[in-house]
Amino acid sequence: MPDSRPTLLYDGDCGICRAWVGSWQMLTGDRVAYRPYQLSGGDFPAIPREKLAKAIFFIGPDGAMFSGAAATFRVLRAGGRGTLDVLYRYCPGFAPLSEGIYDFFAQRRGLLAFFSHLLWGRKLEPARYALTSFLFLRLFGAIYIAAFLSLAVQIRALVGHDGLLPVTLYLTAAHQGWGASAYWRLPTLFWLNASDAALLSATLLGALCGLLILINVFVRPALIAALVLYLSLIYAGQIFLNYQWDQLLIETGFLAIFLSAGVPLVVFLFRWLAFRFLFLAGVTKLLSRDPSWQHLTALETHFFTQPLPAPLAWPAERLPHLALQFGTAAALFVELILAFLIFLPRRPRMLAAFGALIFQLMIVATGNYNFFNLLTMLLCLFLFDDQALARLSPKRFVAFIQSRAQPPSRGMKWTGVLLACIVVPVGCDRLYEPFAHKHLPVIGALTHTINPLLIVNPYGLFITTTTTRPELVIQGSDDDVHWRDYALPYYPGPVRRAPRWNIPHQPRLDWQMWFAAYGNAADNPWLIALLQALLEARPQVLSLIAISPFSDHPPHAVRIALYDYRFADPATQAATGQWWIRRETGLYFPPVSLADLQLMRSLSGPH
Repeated sequence: MPDSRPTLLYDGDCGICRAWVGSWQMLTGDRVAYRPYQLSGGDFPAIPREKLAKAIFFIGPDGAMFSGAAATFRVLRAGGRGTLDVLYRYCPGFAPLSEGIYDFFAQRRGLLAFFSHLLWGRKLEPARYALTSFLFLRLFGAIYIAAFLSLAVQIRALVGHDGLLPVTLYLTAAHQGWGASAYWRLPTLFWLNASDAALLSATLLGALCGLLILINVFVRPALIAALVLYLSLIYAGQIFLNYQWDQLLIETGFLAIFLSAGVPLVVFLFRWLAFRFLFLAGVTKLLSRDPSWQHLTALETHFFTQPLPAPLAWPAERLPHLALQFGTAAALFVELILAFLIFLPRRPRMLAAFGALIFQLMIVATGNYNFFNLLTMLLCLFLFDDQALARLSPKRFVAFIQSRAQPPSRGMKWTGVLLACIVVPVGCDRLYEPFAHKHLPVIGALTHTINPLLIVNPYGLFITTTTTRPELVIQGSDDDVHWRDYALPYYPGPVRRAPRWNIPHQPRLDWQMWFAAYGNAADNPWLIALLQALLEARPQVLSLIAISPFSDHPPHAVRIALYDYRFADPATQAATGQWWIRRETGLYFPPVSLADLQLMRSLSGPH
């Protein structure tokens, strides 16, 4: 019976040719017949022997012949990786460029061998991502658990019926202002039921979904449910969930749904996300023209001015000036230079991964950013492949995971193409925005349309740095003369309380206090609600307070004092036990009683 498979003819005397053919054989299996032209060239008399010596030839079952780069891309297509073949056929300029590169290296095979080993390693084999995807989804499930449980212990105090910003009032006002479009602007399940029970149930259900993902049970339905629940909580949480890591969790969770379905393009889309996140973090720093980034002095004040310093922030601030400058430069190097290696072959890509991982570990050691850095490090997993990760895993486990991997269906492949047609252009628009301060033509309309879903987001962290640390200290009094401090669990307050870790939990009231300190009370109306809750001794809100000087009764009046905080020097710390030195700079909000606040609210109208 004649062989109906396509045939690839190659130079059997060329070592690097044999190496690449061996890699393609592992990719295509028996779907392609690989034959050295020295033994089989006579079977194809239409191809001159001198041409067979210069390039590979791909001969289809119908007799169609392709050589050079076109033949390479046909082989890859037979192995289920047809992106380059599509670009070759439909992208203007791609075909002549790829053929030019092929001809250059075909005439310099020693150079090809050098770059092949430099970029891919000594052992050429096709990249597989079954193990990578499996590990990613399990760890992502753990991050979902952490994110939902962190909200579970505070969501009712933040936006519940007796919370600081009740979601029922927020959604009612949104509907009154926007009408039916409010349902798209604020896509949340809490339009149906915004009770405290519904809020808490959403967090616990989300944690259960994370557990199912972690233990590899009903993974895709759990990913879909977790995404819908967390997106709902983001909009219900208002200012308390308006953080880039919440958006990053949604964007990652959205792609994870398609990863679980075996869509092959998703690995690239995860890398696209990692690049956008890193590059935007770096470029927005430079575009801000903040002198601390331009002069590499950002780390000299970062460690004590960041929202919630970790224990190692105190010694880190005392590093030599040159070390802090080097650290600032290294951060920019990772974000602006190494980020581009993400699009290169496996070895440079892994170099980018190691740089990003070390960078994120340094942040984890000195600051508390809940699950944010853990999620960023998890994205770096897709900068590796199964070959790299297999070295750290038992062989039987790797074999078991790879044996269960099924090739995606044709429908799933096209789903990946459709997904890429949305995610890549909108991602380009997000990259364009900081430079031009406007959206790309046409694509901007798509960005605006999908914006409420948070599936392709703008990023940019620590764009500007702060050089001082204003600190809000809420105080209560029974006699309007003697004032005693309230303290939050992690927000610096008591000067003798050492910084501590709270990863992966995010105490969201503590974070908002940090932001509010750089503004004023008028810009942070939720502070009024907080003061009223303390005067009413609401149990839900008091659960967010670590130290209340009025445990048996509410105070007569409360106020917010403004202090300047900075780390104590080693001598002061040793002598007094103080980790912080603070200096009062005035009042952020004047003393008020419950009657005063009720009068203020009545004069300002209904809320």
